[in-house]
Amino acid sequence: MNSGQRYCFTHSSGEVIYLFVLGNVKGHEVLISNYGATIMSLKLKKSDGTMNDIVLGFDKVEDYLSEKYMQQYIHMGCAVGRYANRIRNASCMIDDKKTELSKNMGEDQLHGGISGFGKKVWKVLSFNASKNELLLNYKSPDGEEGFPGNLDVNLKFRLSEEELLYQYEATTDRPTIINLTHHSYFNLNNGKGNDFDYLVKIEASEILEQNDRLIPTGIFLKVENTEFDFRKRRKVGDQSGMKDGYDKSFVLDKKESKLKLAAEAYCEQSHTCLQVFTTEPVLHFYSGKGIPHMHGKNGSSYGPYSGFCFETHKHPNAVNIPQFPNTILRPGEKYNETTVYRFFEA
Repeated sequence: MNSGQRYCFTHSSGEVIYLFVLGNVKGHEVLISNYGATIMSLKLKKSDGTMNDIVLGFDKVEDYLSEKYMQQYIHMGCAVGRYANRIRNASCMIDDKKTELSKNMGEDQLHGGISGFGKKVWKVLSFNASKNELLLNYKSPDGEEGFPGNLDVNLKFRLSEEELLYQYEATTDRPTIINLTHHSYFNLNNGKGNDFDYLVKIEASEILEQNDRLIPTGIFLKVENTEFDFRKRRKVGDQSGMKDGYDKSFVLDKKESKLKLAAEAYCEQSHTCLQVFTTEPVLHFYSGKGIPHMHGKNGSSYGPYSGFCFETHKHPNAVNIPQFPNTILRPGEKYNETTVYRFFEA
């Protein structure tokens, strides 16, 4: 399939939903919708000519809006904002003023609230088929999910020979908090099986301690001699951490905000390797325990551990923990973060 753009349907809001295809000279293909800035598929052409789609998803864009999926919503393949991961008690202080946010995970907020960026129709700013580049925009209004300020967000996707890049840029007209990510569930064997036997490596010597609501406490813990030590490749299912699955923020060893290798996963069955590079300081590894039983694309059936997430962002709940990185964006400043997925046969 060559790069192209296809009309899908008109959203109830009156906005048009499109599907974009990015295809490169190696035969790899990425399908992205402007609904939720959703990566619906990432197909790698293997040396034997077959295709290996390494992300979970649905056959049609309409399926992402279905009542059934909304009841068991898992942010599959979509943009996440304004604030990735959890914020304790769905509140924070911005310049000595308490900000109350929407609650969608008990008393806390998860991934931007009740209707985050993954449920929005993004405006198409440009689509360049020859460069395999798509630029989307979402203007989050002042007060949306409780967040102050009008936030103007651009999200660029670009497919090269062995990489898919996504880059966020954002500005605001009032001090606000921001922590963006993208939430693909990866299955490196064409959507089949689970992730127990995947070999994973994470460039992190520390994790963030979490309370019983999975919210960081502000304490850094060493991974050495624990089930969270992925500094060398090992199988996801080897350690006791798999009793409840992995759902943990790994603090990357890199000290500067340059694009560097954060993690990799390898599937021996498909001989497929995925590497993640990011400018962000944290990689949250979620092994997919909470994936509900559901029907996916191409007749696949999904369930717990059908896929894993490598979510790149700043420390969760950072706005409430002084020693964590700053996540307040102010007028005149620009938020700019990049993540790259590199994939190849090995």
